[in-house]
Amino acid sequence: MRWVRVAGRGLLVLAVVVSGYVSAGAPATSGSGRGPLTLATAGDLTGYLGPLLAGWNRTHPDEKVTLAELPDSADESRAQMETDLREDGAGRFDVLNIDVDWTSQFAAAGWIRALPPSRFALNSFLRPVVDTATYAGRLYAVPYVTNAGLLFYRKDILAKEGLRPPRTWTELERDARDVAPKYGLEGYAGQLLTYEGLTVNVAEAVYSAGGTLLSEGGSAAAADSAATREGLGFLVEGVREGWIPEAALTYKEQESKQAFEDGQVLFMRNWPYAYAAADSAGSSVAGEVGAVQLPGPDGPGTSVLGGSNLAVAAHSEHPESAERLIAYLTSEPVQRQVLTRGSLPPVRASLYRDAALVRRFPYLPKLRTAVLSARPRLKSPRYDQASLVVQAIAHDALTGRETTASAARRLARELAAVAGS
Repeated sequence: MRWVRVAGRGLLVLAVVVSGYVSAGAPATSGSGRGPLTLATAGDLTGYLGPLLAGWNRTHPDEKVTLAELPDSADESRAQMETDLREDGAGRFDVLNIDVDWTSQFAAAGWIRALPPSRFALNSFLRPVVDTATYAGRLYAVPYVTNAGLLFYRKDILAKEGLRPPRTWTELERDARDVAPKYGLEGYAGQLLTYEGLTVNVAEAVYSAGGTLLSEGGSAAAADSAATREGLGFLVEGVREGWIPEAALTYKEQESKQAFEDGQVLFMRNWPYAYAAADSAGSSVAGEVGAVQLPGPDGPGTSVLGGSNLAVAAHSEHPESAERLIAYLTSEPVQRQVLTRGSLPPVRASLYRDAALVRRFPYLPKLRTAVLSARPRLKSPRYDQASLVVQAIAHDALTGRETTASAARRLARELAAVAGS
């Protein structure tokens, strides 16, 4: 996952008493598995994570946490984590805030510790998020933030046209092609630059069409199918026909969010964090932002399950403190602050039914539904290689270098090589 800037930076320092949480006892020592920690995460540009850790540090003086901010780019932060984890005991990171799709890879490599499920309130989490933290039947991380893609739209423009938000690809294509130009707008923006976001956008299109790219566990390819051709074709045809602007081929999350905030596009696929910024003062579309589930061929589609998990580095000298910190960060009071201060979707199921939170974040019920029906990106111990394959081939299809049918066959062939390598 990638941390991104949103409105409303949280400056409140929290001193939280966590229900059921054991406070610090005897002075920490490395022999007891307790002591100071370093938490590694992609750049915390929201400004909310530091105050959360300050709350921990004030009540746990012998187990203070130092925040190690890595680059904003998911690919770059993963590379730095991998370098640290390969240090054979010399690494400096204790707790890792990792993309949900890295869990299998890190666990298979022996870089992170198996964790005791009984220590964490897993039965209080949204059901699908727990699966992202497991590998080979064991818990190797704890869900911290979840995510599912949503379709953002201009409420004012659809109201003028007497239209409801699109539920199908046909409706989305029609409105993006016919309605958007009437108001001087582009039709639809996703994240189609050749990076991790392209893997997400392609996987969501294929999943929405009823297909998949890799078999369960990542042991075989399943990409050469009618569903892959339909899903990838939806994006390819959008670019070719112009209702997906060519500029979208250069967009990551921030660029597409900015285009929507600036009133340049009618529809946008993005993560829920984009709602707070788009609907706040300074945005040209404030007060006119709606969000629904992603559309599919015949009705609501399927999102990729995003977010991040907290894992303990295998070489950490203070695994007891690391587990205690994870329990703190995934407690209900802190998860509430993850949402209200960081605009990031929490993993605690109860927060999605909290009336006060729903009033403040009206997309929460739709997001809950999207998360419950979402699917992992590519659950594979060779995730990074598989993702690069998807990005390269999808880019060739989107830019007209390869037909959709040829791209589907190539995906199957090259993903099979990754799965068997």
